[in-house]
Amino acid sequence: MLRPTTKDLAKAAGVSLATVDRVLNGRPGVREETVTAVNTAITRLGFVRNLSAANLARSRVYRLAFLLPAEGDQFLATVENHIVEAAKSFETEGIQVSLRRVLGKDPHQIATLLATITPDDLDGVSILAPESPQLRDATARLRERGVAVVRLLAGVAQADGTDVVGIDNRAAGATAARLIGRFCAASPGQILVIADTMNARDSVERRQGFDRVITHDFPGMVALPSLETHGDPERTRAILSNSLANHPGITAAYVLSAEARLPLEVLAQMPGPVRRVTIAHERTAFTERLLLGGGLDAVIAQNAGHLVRSAIRVLRARCDGRAPIASQEEIRIEILLPDNLGNAAHQGGLRLASSGGA
Repeated sequence: MLRPTTKDLAKAAGVSLATVDRVLNGRPGVREETVTAVNTAITRLGFVRNLSAANLARSRVYRLAFLLPAEGDQFLATVENHIVEAAKSFETEGIQVSLRRVLGKDPHQIATLLATITPDDLDGVSILAPESPQLRDATARLRERGVAVVRLLAGVAQADGTDVVGIDNRAAGATAARLIGRFCAASPGQILVIADTMNARDSVERRQGFDRVITHDFPGMVALPSLETHGDPERTRAILSNSLANHPGITAAYVLSAEARLPLEVLAQMPGPVRRVTIAHERTAFTERLLLGGGLDAVIAQNAGHLVRSAIRVLRARCDGRAPIASQEEIRIEILLPDNLGNAAHQGGLRLASSGGA
């Protein structure tokens, strides 16, 4: 059977094409009984709207923006590059993607900035910022104003219903624990755990997953309290130096933040056991070099290009009033080793673990 058209819908509902168009687009001026008649006809005929054709006919343009931190390191630069790449790709589909490095570390500054965004400016925003009550409330108000919102790097659905894109961070932390536990089977000891800040939702969830596996499956290993670098070189050097001096039993290090360059550089300059197992997150030019050079045992990564494209698709779906395709937007956990990076260092590596857990 041929796919039902708007003409078929109008005939079945006993209304004009113009009325069908108003109902499909949610415009005012249509009586409630008429809306009911059109919706009944939609169900009876199995009508599925061709959104691409409708958008083309209306010259619909989706105005989407990625709101990123003003300051960042290599992983943020990687995400930025993929946003620029995706913007060119999605332009042919009537999607305008912009990039704004405007978010500071102060949650009140972030909330104030989000309060200025209206549907007159943008149809949707993807936000990369630490979790806070101010961000939660500002995000809720954005959605109430009719602006679609996606949170980046927060891979577990949030209680307020905000869409999230990213790996399951508890599973990522559990994966790191599994690797360290097995790599250190012959020499169990203490684990140095390093974060940029534990105010970040992804860091908290990774630590939770990490502790669960280490405590339950590797009783010979002890994870030390998290050290926060706050992206400061001098602070990083001081806290790592003190921790290594005070805990001679450290046999492994886990850098759980997305930006790993600074603590890894400092660790490489400090004395320690001949074999200190080191695990970090996110694929960057720096972590690739360190992995291939033997300074890292494994990198737990998420495909930054998929992350960006997924955020765009989710925002477009919400702008169209439909649910995203969950399986398409699942960001998988990747384990990168020197053996599967090799000459394919810029081609995505080999996926060894899924986001289903450790």
